[in-house]
Order: sequence, then C-alpha cells, then structure tokens
Amino acid sequence: MRCDPMADPTAVTKTVWRTHGHARRSTHTLRLRVSAALVAVTVLAVLLVPPLVRLDQQAVDLAAKLLPPSWSHPFGTDDVGRDLLLRCVYGLRVSLLVGVVAAFTATVIGTAVGATAGALGGWVDRAVMRLVDTFSSVPHLLLGIFVVAMFRPGVWPVVISVGVTHWLSTARIVRAEVLSLRSRPYIDAAVSGGASRWRVAVRHLLPGVLPQAGLAAVLMVPHAMWHESALSFLGLGLPTHTASLGTLIQGARGSLLAGQWWPTLFPGLFLIVPTLAVAGLAGVWRERINPRRRSELTL
Repeated sequence: MRCDPMADPTAVTKTVWRTHGHARRSTHTLRLRVSAALVAVTVLAVLLVPPLVRLDQQAVDLAAKLLPPSWSHPFGTDDVGRDLLLRCVYGLRVSLLVGVVAAFTATVIGTAVGATAGALGGWVDRAVMRLVDTFSSVPHLLLGIFVVAMFRPGVWPVVISVGVTHWLSTARIVRAEVLSLRSRPYIDAAVSGGASRWRVAVRHLLPGVLPQAGLAAVLMVPHAMWHESALSFLGLGLPTHTASLGTLIQGARGSLLAGQWWPTLFPGLFLIVPTLAVAGLAGVWRERINPRRRSELTL
C-alpha cells in the first residue's frame, strides 16, 4: 500500500530537505572543483614558467611594442615590446609571494594577540581590545602608506606594511574562539585537575583556534595581494623595474588612455582570478569547520 506524501507532513518535509541538501552538495562540489582547478593552474604557472623562460631573456623590441593579442603573443606586448603573458606570470609570482608571506605574518601576530587576550581575560583583554579598536580606526591603506614611506621601495617593506596593518581581524576571530573554548566542560576539568594556564592554552585552546586562524590566513592572501598592488600602483610598493601585478597596472596607465586595453586588462585578470579561486576554497573550508553548515551538507 502506497503512502500519500500529502497525508504525512513529516515525509514532505524530509523530501524537501533531502532535495535541498542534494542541491547544496552539488553546488558545494562544483565550487570546490572550479576553485581547486584555478588554484592549481595558478600554482603551476608560477612554479613552472619562470624556470623555463627567464624574464631577463626578453629583449626590448620597440618595433613590436603594444601589439594586440595574437597567436605569437596571446596577451599582446607591453610598451617596449616584451611579451605580456610572461610578465603577468612573473608579476603573479611576485605578488603571490608577497601575499603569502604577509598573510602568514599578519596571522601569526593576530593569533598571538587574540589568544593572549582571550586566555588571560580581565584587564589584559580589555587593554588589548582597546588597542585593536585604535588600530582599526585608521584606514589600512593610509597606515600602510605611512609604514612603507619609512623604507626604500622593496618586497620586505610591503610585507611589513601588510603584516602590521592586517592582523586585527584575525585577533578578533581568535579571541572570540578562545572565549568560546574557555566555557567548554573539558577546559574546566583540566583547570580543576591542576593544569597550568600555559598547559591549557597550548594543549587545548591553541589547537581549537588553529582551523579559524588557518582560514583567516587563506583569506588574507588575496587581500595582501591587492594591498601590494595598490601600494605599487601608487609608486610606494615595489620598484617600477620589478614585475608585479601592481607595477604592471601602474605602467599601463598611459597605454589605456591611448586605447590599448590589453596591458591593463590581463594583469587585472591575473589579480582577480586567483582572488576568486582562493575565496571559493575558503568558503568550502568555512563550511567544513562550521558544524551547522557541515550538518546541512550531509543531509
């Protein structure tokens, strides 16, 4: 005997949730595959192309300057006749290096500050959070310009600039996670058993905040790349002779005004596409470490 679904509201609800969960899993899988493919292509291009073709092997050819995209030059040439595809790959390599190192620096600083504030609590927590609020009141770009202005243009001033201006959000996230973990029963049991604050922090609190800190670090990489590009575009980041995405866009301003669009478009795409790919992977990671989202995906 067949059961009428309309006669059982619970069955209808389960069917709807099962269909919704299947659609979410399909979207989740597609986003994961596309993002992973884009990240893999980016990493392979950064690792394989520079060893095969050195940037200094490209001779300046003024007769071939600003050629539009073609079979011989898929991205066209720049204002002195160099292949724009190769320069974009080298620029991505430099910008990605700056982004990874700066994101790691900012994450380490933010994790240490947030974990200290959340674990100690009391006046230490209040003082640290007031410091965070003070830094947050200053725009990141303005503070970054102030930092790089004290050094000569180069990679490390940009890394320091991003590292000391972008740890604030990580500190807030880690502090909130530590405060949440401190209320768990096993933390109370460890303290009641005579464990010191240092042991509790290292053995229980720190492992609990590492997934959130890692997610913050991944999301910080494209943000740091954009920050480097903005500083280089303003002439305050990397030197103009260094091929980074920011310096390539900065050097193509005159070409864009003259109607040559490719010297600006392709470096911009090399900046946007990895950002979207990393954001997609970070979204999947967020759903994996969020128990509520994870339960929805397994329905």
